[in-house]
Amino acid sequence: MILSGRWVATFSNGVGLIEEGAVLIKGNLIEKVGPREQIVKENPGEDVYSFPKSIIMPGLICAHCHAYGAFARGMPLKAEPPTRFVEILERIWWHLDKRLTLDDVYYSGLVTAIEAVKHGTTTMFDHHASPFAITGSLEKLAEAFRKVGVRANIAYEVSDRDGLDRAEEGIKENVEFIKRHAGDEFITGSFGLHAQLTLSDETLEKVVEAAKGLDTGFHIHVAEGVEDLFDSLQKSGRRVVERLWAAGILGEKTIAAHCVHVNDREIRILKDTGTNVVHNPESNMNNAVGVAPIVRMMELGIKPALGTDGFTMDMFRESKVAYILHKLHLADPRVMGADKVVEMLFHNNSELAAKYFPRPLGKIVPGAYADLVVLNYKPYTPMHDGNFPWHFIFGMDASQVTDVVVDGKFVVRNGELLTVDEDQVFEEAKELAKALWDRL
Repeated sequence: MILSGRWVATFSNGVGLIEEGAVLIKGNLIEKVGPREQIVKENPGEDVYSFPKSIIMPGLICAHCHAYGAFARGMPLKAEPPTRFVEILERIWWHLDKRLTLDDVYYSGLVTAIEAVKHGTTTMFDHHASPFAITGSLEKLAEAFRKVGVRANIAYEVSDRDGLDRAEEGIKENVEFIKRHAGDEFITGSFGLHAQLTLSDETLEKVVEAAKGLDTGFHIHVAEGVEDLFDSLQKSGRRVVERLWAAGILGEKTIAAHCVHVNDREIRILKDTGTNVVHNPESNMNNAVGVAPIVRMMELGIKPALGTDGFTMDMFRESKVAYILHKLHLADPRVMGADKVVEMLFHNNSELAAKYFPRPLGKIVPGAYADLVVLNYKPYTPMHDGNFPWHFIFGMDASQVTDVVVDGKFVVRNGELLTVDEDQVFEEAKELAKALWDRL
């Protein structure tokens, strides 16, 4: 099939904006990109889906999220409001995840994937926790994501907080899932860890040993709250990144989410090891943990990716927050230009995805997966490669998403989800959420 639009933003080299462009899709891959007239003429007989007032762009990638937290929306807080980050973990997230069943996990996956794809997010790096429903939990998420039609990399967060038996079970869940999906191009696995805050030296040794031969990296929260830093200094005499480096956790396929409380030495360690930093600005603001030194990281050569930590699945909104936050934080309107944000969202997220999927994502090029988003965006000022990032930040948003193609198939058409009954899923999820809240 052929998708044609007023513009196609390829992100193959910079923005790569093609006016009156088209994309030829064969199976689940992009075969050719170019001028509409040429693509249609050279491929008679192909179904042509024309979007004459829209822009076609790559499906967006969320580099760090938590589907398991979906049922926390509107959840009653049956404790004093938390005053710091560890209390947020103890009174909200660890309170919730201990009570999740496999059915809860599955429906959390469904509703998160639905929200993702309807907001133009077609690939998720999901970091899961359900300490009393560990075995089989990653397959439940995989089933949910696949049913909705969202590509994903999934990990289970190993932690010592619920005892060594649970940690061992989490290790096993990661290893078995990674092995089962070794040849899967739609759902892949990475090795999840919670944070150094909840991991002993012994458990770190076990996960490094267990990961040998799996061709994977770790997915871990790094120095998110200052408590993580203080804990690491107290029990090891090292800062968080230093401790993880010494333990063998860092590397080119490892995902280090947050990195709020890191210094220049740690940033250089992250760069030298090729570790992938993921910025989650909205979550960091909500948890009042601070602002990650992303501007400094960029100066020192880090290429941060962009995620949400589960706060939203709307990468348009997350991008806008990243654009504004660092200006306010550094009291400097020159920092974090729209071009830098677009670089994070498209180029850096694409580079991260390339480490876990065998074909390109986040760009529209021959041989890439056919994961595309159509936006009904009508600019009232000129738009070209040079100013596209500012159009993206100031003019585009998820409400303009009309159509989404994942793996060469329409998942959203004219704003309607095609893969599952959205209303039915939400009603069933609501009943599970009520039952979960009753167990709190």
